Amino acid sequence: MSDSWQNVVLRNQHPKLRMFANCDADVSSAKSEVQPALRVTTEELAASTPPLATAIAPEDAPVSGTAKKHGVDVQAQRAAVEVSVFVRSTDSLPPVAGQQTLRGMATRRMTLDEVYDLARDAGTIFIEPADALKLPRPIKGSAGGTAPARRVPGVTPAQLGDGKGMLIGIIDVEGFDWAHTDFLVGGKSRFVSIWDQGAKVGRNRKGLKRGRVISAADMQTALTDAAKIHVSPHDLEPQSQMVVGSHGTHVASIAAGNSGLCSAAEIAAVLIALPEDEIDRRTSFYDSTCLLDAVYYLLDLAGERPISINISLGTNGHAHDGSSILDRWIDALLSEPGRSICIAAGNAGQERPEAPDDLGYMMGRIHASGKIDAQGLDHILEWQVVGDKIKDASENELEIWYEPQDRLAISIRPPDGDWIGPIQPGEFLENHQLPDRTLISVYNELHHPTNGANYIAIYLTPFFGSNLIIGIPAGVWQVRLHGLVIRDGAFHAWIERDDPADLGDGSYFWPSFFTEASHVDTSSVSALACGQRIVSVANLDELKRRAHITSSQGPTRDGRLKPDITAPGTGIVAANGFGGPDDPWIEMTGTSMASPYVAGVIGLMLAAEPTLTAAQILGIIKATARPLPGATYQWTNDLGFGVISPAACVAEASHALARTELKKTTPPATAPTVTAAAPPGRPASHRAAKPATRRPPPEAAS
Repeated sequence: MSDSWQNVVLRNQHPKLRMFANCDADVSSAKSEVQPALRVTTEELAASTPPLATAIAPEDAPVSGTAKKHGVDVQAQRAAVEVSVFVRSTDSLPPVAGQQTLRGMATRRMTLDEVYDLARDAGTIFIEPADALKLPRPIKGSAGGTAPARRVPGVTPAQLGDGKGMLIGIIDVEGFDWAHTDFLVGGKSRFVSIWDQGAKVGRNRKGLKRGRVISAADMQTALTDAAKIHVSPHDLEPQSQMVVGSHGTHVASIAAGNSGLCSAAEIAAVLIALPEDEIDRRTSFYDSTCLLDAVYYLLDLAGERPISINISLGTNGHAHDGSSILDRWIDALLSEPGRSICIAAGNAGQERPEAPDDLGYMMGRIHASGKIDAQGLDHILEWQVVGDKIKDASENELEIWYEPQDRLAISIRPPDGDWIGPIQPGEFLENHQLPDRTLISVYNELHHPTNGANYIAIYLTPFFGSNLIIGIPAGVWQVRLHGLVIRDGAFHAWIERDDPADLGDGSYFWPSFFTEASHVDTSSVSALACGQRIVSVANLDELKRRAHITSSQGPTRDGRLKPDITAPGTGIVAANGFGGPDDPWIEMTGTSMASPYVAGVIGLMLAAEPTLTAAQILGIIKATARPLPGATYQWTNDLGFGVISPAACVAEASHALARTELKKTTPPATAPTVTAAAPPGRPASHRAAKPATRRPPPEAAS
């Protein structure tokens, strides 16, 4: 790799890319096991570093690692390390097969040297690595034979419709049981296509460079042949993931199963790759660019038909203000009528354990915020690393965002260690080795190119050696913010949490989190659910008449009101994917269950009026939302604008575009009294004291 990486700091690339570039290929190989946007191109290099399950204590470690692994000269293979990135440029980049380009935005998969060359191009505004996708982790209940009750009780099918003519798109994981009875009508599956991104070989639609597509014809043939030879249809058309109680099947059942909201709609799905094998993880991309590819695939499949897409995955990176390249890209795609995307708000709402063995709070304490009142004052954040017993073999990330008119310096202290810093604005510390040989990188950046805000990125990295990996010391890491110039003083911090993982040898990855003293129980909505035009959905616990304890909360960093709406997501019974004949249904809880409910309602709305825009759909959902008993119509950070009202949404959608021309009349002798008509679902008596100014929805950035 060029020495320029060591000597030149390029301000138009994300710090993480610089950190990736300034480490050996063996380190990149090990990182690629847990960094979805990083991959090595050869299995030889992927096998040259031990799996992360070999993490050991520091006292057993040698002084340093070696750059020679199993006879492979990894120093000569830097060009074999690739990264998946989003690019923002002044001009549209030339199209690349299998990658996306739109209005000066592009996805690219390139070597680190190629990233450097692109960053030097005068037209490049910013390059950032794709984000890790946060896997849905619903609370699973028991499976059984009792079918779910009607999704919308007390309303006749004639009032709602059945979604005929619609396409419901599902982007999810764990497989889609398209042969489940909840998707069969007359011996035919209502699934029309499944793109399995993780399949190694198979049939592809034009333009797809990975995975395979299972078409409606493939499914029908498998159903027919399986009945003849008495096997499962999935034996004839397998997917890369087929998990009993699969998340994707459950979500599809809620939105569009025979028991779901859109019971007559066609269903198309994309199965996001989740490589299980260590080598597969190191040689594959499974990041947020894959999610964007999935959205494009479904929109292309829909063509001129209206489509409602559900995404029950999330991201935690970036500023949680809708300014990331991915957020802006999705908003741009939603500018055309007849399209909508629902995204689960996330399950990071729990702040403390509810029982002695309840670890849900680890997933909830991802956010901290505060205000430094004046120059010369400090604020300390406590960042808890758990790991396995005394070490964490995974990489830990923390981002701090603050206003552009302020200046903060940062210091950090490891458990039982000395303070490192302060690191001033515009300074960085890269791959700094601690006494136990683990590494820390800190970047104090000014004026991020996508939103102008200042941000600080901190990365804690295990030591990756020749035959070992030394995990990050567990304990409380203290992060001190020093107020240098204070005009506003507000800051927000988010942890890019790990998904808990069993390493297979009795060791585990555990997510890091803020201590109870530092955690602030707001603004935990998934970064992906902060976009302008998407519908962000919270989880309603109908029995307790409140948001479920795990449901993530708003608002966004820039003060916008997310989540938008809440829907039933607690104890939801739907199809038990790949389960036995005696257990066709399973209960789950999470925003992952609430989001497809809303996606199904939107499908009914678009069936009633196919030309609605995403902005109009969002407006109707807000206007028809109903408060819980004792609550008001005001937005709240856990429930949004209230509980979705399916019948009112469909009724409003069906006449939303109707206009009545008034004929000339004789002016009355006295001024008339006008009574405003309330939207469906709201009493006319509940009106604001004075009329509010309604601004048009903001346009997506080009």
